Amino acid sequence: MSLEISDKVKRQVEDILSRYPRRQAALLPVLHCLQKERGFISPAEEQWVAERLGIKQIRVREVVTFYTMFLRRPVGRYHLQICTNLSCALEGGDSLLAYLEERLGIKTGETTADGRFTLSTVECLGACDEAPCLMVNFDYHTRLDRDKVDRLLRELD
Repeated sequence: MSLEISDKVKRQVEDILSRYPRRQAALLPVLHCLQKERGFISPAEEQWVAERLGIKQIRVREVVTFYTMFLRRPVGRYHLQICTNLSCALEGGDSLLAYLEERLGIKTGETTADGRFTLSTVECLGACDEAPCLMVNFDYHTRLDRDKVDRLLRELD
């Protein structure tokens, strides 16, 4: 199977590479560029990136699997990422995760049947002082409780 990368992304990647004296230093921005258009990074896309940067595919895989911002499979229209780190857990994050699973009818790592919501956990969102928190796509929502979660889900409808 042949991987199709748009001309737009190819031009953007070349522009990104022109800004770095060492191609491998452009790994994160290139991955962001590719994911922005495609929605996730597949193994074939990892290989494509590795070839452009002159690095091994395993190096790309290490980065894609380390950072939670990179997705390895398609997700729902709304990607709900709830923090499970200590600060959020102490402030009720674990019970909010259970509530979201119940409310959406899915388990962590799953997507609703209609493709609207994917529920994930992340180790830390860097908002410990506003725990518990969750990201919807790339928007932060903090100091959450069940009422705020319900309101948020209604607003996403």
